[in-house]
Amino acid sequence: MEECTVCHPVVDGELLSIRKRRGVGEGKIVGAGGTVEAGETVREAAIREVEEELRVTPAGVEKLGEVDFHFRDDTEDDDSLFVHVFRAEGIDGEPEQTPEAVPRWDPVSQPPYEEMWPDDRIWLPHLLDRRRFRGTFVLDDDGESMRFYEVELDVTFG
Repeated sequence: MEECTVCHPVVDGELLSIRKRRGVGEGKIVGAGGTVEAGETVREAAIREVEEELRVTPAGVEKLGEVDFHFRDDTEDDDSLFVHVFRAEGIDGEPEQTPEAVPRWDPVSQPPYEEMWPDDRIWLPHLLDRRRFRGTFVLDDDGESMRFYEVELDVTFG
């Protein structure tokens, strides 16, 4: 299972996201993130990914979630990701467009769920409310519909 991160900065009541320009989720609105590299902690990976994708440094980075994502087609082949979910309370710098991402600000009261992965409308409200969560999401192979999910709230991470 591939270990990844996603980080959503929340600044002055606004959620900073990206529109993915390439790779998994191309065209979708997501948090900055990617694969944890050898020798780095998950927190270091989350910070690095925000810096690479948005050219800003996140501040007040806190882990609020752990999510198992499974993509399954009708033959039940399984491509899985284990994602550490972070929230940042601020950023240093002004977000810039990069080859990976176009920055986007939305009010925390109105995330652009219609342009996000289907699971985001389930776990993102917990991140915005600063509630720790652990979840499992099973999506169809194309990631456009959800087959199953479960979420546990107010968890601790070991």
